[in-house]
Amino acid sequence: MNGIDAYLDRLASSDPTPGGGSAATLVGAMGAALCAMVARITAGSPRHAERREHALRLAEQADALRSRFEAARPLDEAAYERVVGAQALPKTTAEEKAARTAALQAALAGAAQAPLEAAGLAAEGLALAEATAALDNAHLESDVECATHFFRAAFAASVANVRINHRFLKDPATVGAQNERLTAIASAAAESEKRILATLAKG
Repeated sequence: MNGIDAYLDRLASSDPTPGGGSAATLVGAMGAALCAMVARITAGSPRHAERREHALRLAEQADALRSRFEAARPLDEAAYERVVGAQALPKTTAEEKAARTAALQAALAGAAQAPLEAAGLAAEGLALAEATAALDNAHLESDVECATHFFRAAFAASVANVRINHRFLKDPATVGAQNERLTAIASAAAESEKRILATLAKG
């Protein structure tokens, strides 16, 4: 059984991890891999010889982004496992309840931070897809569009996981700071996506 099949079996199991945040990083990694493919094919095409060096640099950037998505996956899983662990703490006495609450709040902050980082990676992915679209390889436009949709899905899924943890976080400063960063990421992502789709529409 290959790695993807094994991961999907874990995802389909009754275990709480991996979950949606983890899966979002896999989707983002696939978007990065598609950008790398488009860049490498373009670099090897005599018709695009003038873009060869730029395309090769984009392929390297895409490889690096894919690695960062892959590294983010276990971090997301570990962050949520800490939430599950905190929820399982005893809560019989007042002291136990206070300790459990503190542990759970700290875990929730981390569980929101992990998908927030993944959302940032997805926004970087959309900027990468924009640069990949600008290579103007008409034969691979659908691959660039697929990468764009994958990054957008990874972004949306990551945002959903930030929001669900914010619902239970009681520290307004943490929520406010994370929301401020998320708003900036969302704005950059939306602008990149708009420009990509406009480029692809020109055909």
